[in-house]
Amino acid sequence: MAEFADVIIDITHEKVDRPFQYRIPESLKALVQAGCQVDVPFGKGNRIRSGYVVGLSDRAEYDISRIKEIAGIHAGSVSAESQLIQVAWWMKERYGSTMNQALKAVLPVKQQVEQQEKRWIRCLLKEEELRQRIEEAAKKKYKARERLLRAFLDADVIPYEMALRTLNLTRSALKPLEEQGVIALDSQAVCRNPARTYLQEDKAALMNGGKVLLNEEQQAVVTDICRQYQAGIRKTYLVHGITGSGKTEIYMELIDHVRRQGKQVILLIPEIALTYQTVLRFCRRFGDQVSFIHSRLSAGEKYDQFERARRGDIQIMIGPRSALFTPFPKLGLIIMDEEHESAYKSEITPRYHAREVARYRAGLSHASLVLGSATPSVESYTRAVQGIYGYYKITKRAKKNSFLPKVQVVDMRQELKEGNRSIFSRSLRSQMEEKLAKKEQVMLFLNRRGYSRFLSCRSCGEAIRCPHCDVTLTLHQNNRLVCHYCGYQIPRPEACPSCGSPYLAPFGTGTQKIEALVRTEFPGARVLRMDLDTTSGKGGHEAILAAFAEHEADILIGTQMIVKGHDFPAVTLVGILAADLSLYAPDYRCGERTFQLLTQAAGRAGRDEKPGDVVIQTYSPDHYCIETAAAQDYESFYKQEMAYRKMLHYPPACVMMTLLIGAPEEETAAAAMALAAGVTANYELSVIGPVNAPIYKLNDIYRKILYMKCENYDILIKIRNQMEEGLKEGGYGGRIGVQFDFLS
Repeated sequence: MAEFADVIIDITHEKVDRPFQYRIPESLKALVQAGCQVDVPFGKGNRIRSGYVVGLSDRAEYDISRIKEIAGIHAGSVSAESQLIQVAWWMKERYGSTMNQALKAVLPVKQQVEQQEKRWIRCLLKEEELRQRIEEAAKKKYKARERLLRAFLDADVIPYEMALRTLNLTRSALKPLEEQGVIALDSQAVCRNPARTYLQEDKAALMNGGKVLLNEEQQAVVTDICRQYQAGIRKTYLVHGITGSGKTEIYMELIDHVRRQGKQVILLIPEIALTYQTVLRFCRRFGDQVSFIHSRLSAGEKYDQFERARRGDIQIMIGPRSALFTPFPKLGLIIMDEEHESAYKSEITPRYHAREVARYRAGLSHASLVLGSATPSVESYTRAVQGIYGYYKITKRAKKNSFLPKVQVVDMRQELKEGNRSIFSRSLRSQMEEKLAKKEQVMLFLNRRGYSRFLSCRSCGEAIRCPHCDVTLTLHQNNRLVCHYCGYQIPRPEACPSCGSPYLAPFGTGTQKIEALVRTEFPGARVLRMDLDTTSGKGGHEAILAAFAEHEADILIGTQMIVKGHDFPAVTLVGILAADLSLYAPDYRCGERTFQLLTQAAGRAGRDEKPGDVVIQTYSPDHYCIETAAAQDYESFYKQEMAYRKMLHYPPACVMMTLLIGAPEEETAAAAMALAAGVTANYELSVIGPVNAPIYKLNDIYRKILYMKCENYDILIKIRNQMEEGLKEGGYGGRIGVQFDFLS
């Protein structure tokens, strides 16, 4: 058992890396663990303070005689903060990070920002005394004071801002009256509520509760999960429903059931799908019990939402993966919509996956976890097949007379052979003309932004690359070349930087170029484009989606953000351009991601009673990912994908750990990686590398990567710990960046 505990006294402080070491008395060794709230003597006076254990150790950091002893376990129930610190400890151990890095992930709002306040001025005088004061002020020609006092004849309380603005007062004019006991300045903290806009704009819908009648398949899922919940069974469930099957209505019924038990709910949605349309549906049903967070809220707004959750002012939090760490003290249900989305994986240390952390937190809270998707991740579906997850399949669309769209796969190689050099196949062009003539809407999907992919010299063949990253620069319509990794940008050059040739030509196609082509080919159509460039401002997503929903545009062009869970009844055609764009990426999951993206995109068509059509344009029409996506056949896709994973020993057929080492000098990165890779010689496992990372140079950092595959997770954890220790002893601490990642 550990001899010492690292204790943080105030977890709301920004510097969470300032723990204090305490000795664990013998009587408490079995009770003290990470996340535990303890009472400790603090400061020169040894005043007893409450703190949280954030680390355990067998070694003293300094003279053991100076280390104080924990006074006891803090009385009372386990707080939400205690649970979150325990989650942080688990993440540190599982994913490889410092405790400080893990704490920064689970306690995203650590320092209170300036709160908004509602302020007012209250008169403390009776009417007779007030009139006397008015006369005195008039005699002494205290005009500002007289205006305020006369205003009190009509109201005992005056809003502070109104007094300053309409009565032309200053703070100095109020101070003497406050000191004399004539007035009192009152204030009350007001929590910012980003959901307030939704609540105000749709009061009529809120009156009817937004409740929807479930069909037979939906009701069966709700009934079974609620039955198990009532019986005290808490587990993980996978709800596998085709696009348009009404998973959101299932979520709302489950939320309502859990909320009536006095429990709280976290609903995770990929940031890209957290739109006005989505949030409004939950506000209609649950009113002011709902709040949400996302990356575009201010620090103050985020702080207020977590405070409201901690106090119990709200019962439902909606948001991306960071919402998983909402400090709900009575968490009863976590829902993870579109659970297959890569956005649930953190790209910074600790590189946690929200699905795994959600399972762990649900276990701590004795809560249920519901995963939902039309295209489940291979990992989740495997666990469902193995019986680890409860599994429900929904095969019908929720709306009556709404069916999956008719899908056509167009071979663009054949189009070229037959003389069509356009980005639009003849079939897509014909169907677009037909839908526009009927006043129906069209969505065109391309998973790339920018005007063209890159600028290349036709003389020497060199593409213009970012000097800081090992990638080409993307050409935008404003004639600037931009790096989408580090933000570096330059004007479009007149000549090739390598050979001086003036023959520079754009290669590839981006959303901006598609927009220009659409406007040329369909001059009468109203066009909107939705990508990172057009949605960079606050409210950018909502403005574009709202305009399209109101039929202010006929064609919506965009990257993957346009195909994430949106429901536009008038969309009857989806065109998928360059469907195989992601099929040959340097990632073993590229086939899975292509299948998911195509299936989700196709699912946007025909979601109401009007039948839908989908045109998939591809240069690889025979690839199993494209064939199964066109057929909306997940089982066939899964069977072929798992055969590939097992043959090449990829997750979930095994556990894979990657080690990424980066350094400003190539030699340092190579030497450090060689030292770490030496650890693997002592174990039976499959090792690939070390090799250069897919993007070898990023922000002037050279990066090496090592892949390790094994059936046993614990062995990989042991290897990771030995690598960390070896790099530290080898003198690389602080000289290199080290990042571990686990895939299982």
